[in-house]
Amino acid sequence: MSNSSKSLSSEVSLEVSNVWKIFGDRADEALKAVKERGLGKPEVLEEFNAVVGVADVSFNVNKGEIFCVMGLSGSGKSTLVRHFNRLLEPTAGKILIDGTDVMSLGNRDLRRFRNEKISMVFQNFALLPHRSVLDNVAMPLEIRNMNKNERLRRAAHMLKTVELDAWGNKYAHELSGGMQQRVGLARALTANPEVLLMDEPFSALDPLIRRQLQDEFIKLSAKMNKTTVFITHDLDEAVRIGDRIAIMHDGRLVQVGTAEDIVMNPANDYVADFVAGISRLKIVKAHAVMKTIDSHVASFGPIPETAPVVNEDASLSELIQLAIDSDSPIMVQDEGQHVGVIMRADILQTVIEGAETS
Repeated sequence: MSNSSKSLSSEVSLEVSNVWKIFGDRADEALKAVKERGLGKPEVLEEFNAVVGVADVSFNVNKGEIFCVMGLSGSGKSTLVRHFNRLLEPTAGKILIDGTDVMSLGNRDLRRFRNEKISMVFQNFALLPHRSVLDNVAMPLEIRNMNKNERLRRAAHMLKTVELDAWGNKYAHELSGGMQQRVGLARALTANPEVLLMDEPFSALDPLIRRQLQDEFIKLSAKMNKTTVFITHDLDEAVRIGDRIAIMHDGRLVQVGTAEDIVMNPANDYVADFVAGISRLKIVKAHAVMKTIDSHVASFGPIPETAPVVNEDASLSELIQLAIDSDSPIMVQDEGQHVGVIMRADILQTVIEGAETS
């Protein structure tokens, strides 16, 4: 289930402006040629022996938002996220995190920034095998030179938060993959970062464990209200987790929006093909299906007083059930005010359009 219905801050946490990453010794020359001559990736590779990883990407992420960046292998999503903590240096562009210009940080300030402001969870867990689970989780605080008792206390609290408090004295090899990933998440959160970066954290896990961890992460995110950039190649995962989704293709950002925005209004054929297999039943909401009350009355006459009423965020599956139970139009309300009306034909049309793109 997507988080798109939760209340989000309008305060921007992460600002990404015109970021480029070109790999190769002649990256600057290649970038100039791309901008001046409009070269594509194949031409850049042939002429400059350089690879365009990220191409002119810009977007903002609000505080407390889970922002999913998704695309197929080679789309540039994992390359992009590694610029936010400068594991990679961009060829061009600007990145601000809570007002801090990440690109301007010197080595000392960058280390402090990574330790205090931003944390990353990797696909491969990245736990230290010679340390206990508790010591792994406490490591970011050890780097800050926090006294041992306090850092272990905080680490133990975070292990309890991810329901692993009984496993603190174990070692990584004694834990299942799902448990190891929870340890990795606890370690990232122990540092109490402003921004959490998650690079396909659940993709190596079995489907059932992956879904359980998705559910746990959604609950944890709502509780801790961390700004999160979540990288995934799995559209179903992005829909379940993300408040908004950004789709990348060949290093470029092709569309940003809620799951409903993208499914109902794909920006191009690539996005349409990408979302074709996703079910609309829990994504599409009443506000995307409804017509204005005036247009309905003009065409069909007054709406019966006994018409069922739903909120504007009622799902398509709820609307279908109402249409099965009653022939009446469905009134849509927002904060107690009637804002639209839905006919059975509107519901059927939405379902048919989804089926035709599958």
